[in-house]
This record gives sequence, C-alpha cells and structure tokens, in this order.
Amino acid sequence: MQEAAPKKDPMEWEVLGTEYLFNRPWLTARRDHVKLPTGVEIKEFYVLEYPEFCNVIAITTDGKYLLERQYRHARRLTAMEIPAGCVEEGEDPMEAAKRELYEETGYAGGQWTHLMTICPNAGACTNLSHTYVARGVEKVSSQHLETTEDIKICLVDEQEVIRMLKNDEFQQAMMVAPLWKHFAMEGKI
Repeated sequence: MQEAAPKKDPMEWEVLGTEYLFNRPWLTARRDHVKLPTGVEIKEFYVLEYPEFCNVIAITTDGKYLLERQYRHARRLTAMEIPAGCVEEGEDPMEAAKRELYEETGYAGGQWTHLMTICPNAGACTNLSHTYVARGVEKVSSQHLETTEDIKICLVDEQEVIRMLKNDEFQQAMMVAPLWKHFAMEGKI
C-alpha cells in the first residue's frame, strides 16, 4: 500500500523565484518572488537567513543566575542578557549552548534540559533559537572571548532576575520569552 503524500498547507506561498543578494558568514539576504493562495504575487519579499541561535539560562551551584552585560551596536545600547550565541553549521544546538556558555563565561557542567525552541522572527528570518536551562554550573576557566566581544559577567539572585524581567530590563525578545517561560514553569511568576 502506497503512503499518501503529506498535505500541502493551504496557506503556504508558492515560490516562483529566488535571488540571493549577499551571503556572509552570519547573514544571507535573499529576495523571493512569491504567489499567495489568493493569486496575488509579491515580486520582492525579502528573507534573512541567519544561523540558528542558542541561549542558556545558567544557574550556579549556589542558585545565582549567570547574566551577561554587553554592548549591542545595532540598537546602540548596553544590554543585560543570558549567555547566547550562534550554532555552527552541523553542530548540535545543546553542544553549541555548552560551548557558548564556556567561551563567554568560563562556566560549565551542571544538569542541562531543553526549555524551548522558537522562531526569532518568522515573518522575515529563517532561523530558530534554542534555549536550555543549565542547573549547577561552576566556574572552570576564564572567559575565551572573540575579538568582537566585551562581556561582563553578573551573578544575580533569582528575585532580582524576576524584577528585571518584569521591569523590561532585558531587551532581547528571544531571551525574554524563555525567561518568562522558565519562571512560569517554576511557579515563580
């Protein structure tokens, strides 16, 4: 007996053509010519192809949350964030998260669980953002920062992180959503 082909989503757009505008290691931009199910054609729909991201909600052996303070040039602000970075091609997202935590903070170990995977901006970007919770991490090394990174490590009490979250002190949406989910699942908010 032959298996039925999966049904096509009736809302899916048909791609009539694609032109790559530029391709860089951390960003590729393309222009798609698409046709909507209604028959309307959009000749210039722009799509950004980023690598996948990973985030870590890292909690030390003494219950402190490991946060980072760093400058974000696109928004021209210094932001408080959870450790994060890009997943390299072919790399497992959890392994990337462990690598980023170690490189950016010098912390490692602990018990790791997957919290969530979300689309940072499904309307324009192709990538996913994977978030993990690492409980019981310990300082094992100094930071191993890239030349473009200047990261200050902050060890913060749980109640202070919740206060910061409620007061919009975290600016990265793909970090805010996992923090809210983490504290909601813990029954803290």
